[in-house]
Amino acid sequence: MTTISIPLDANLANKLDELVIAYGSNRSAVMRKALERLAEEEAVDAILRAVVEPSLSGNLDDLLEKID
Repeated sequence: MTTISIPLDANLANKLDELVIAYGSNRSAVMRKALERLAEEEAVDAILRAVVEPSLSGNLDDLLEKID
């Protein structure tokens, strides 16, 4: 496991400590959970963007005519 050190301003440090108390955990566990949650949110966002992104389908010659 890799250990990292990051500077936090007073507001973030206080919020981190509040989360530790709320979840009965420690700072490391809260930070790991936050990173996991962020990664999950990014994955969901990528899927949602892909769903609404137009895709190319059909005959390649027809598509080329539309580009010209």
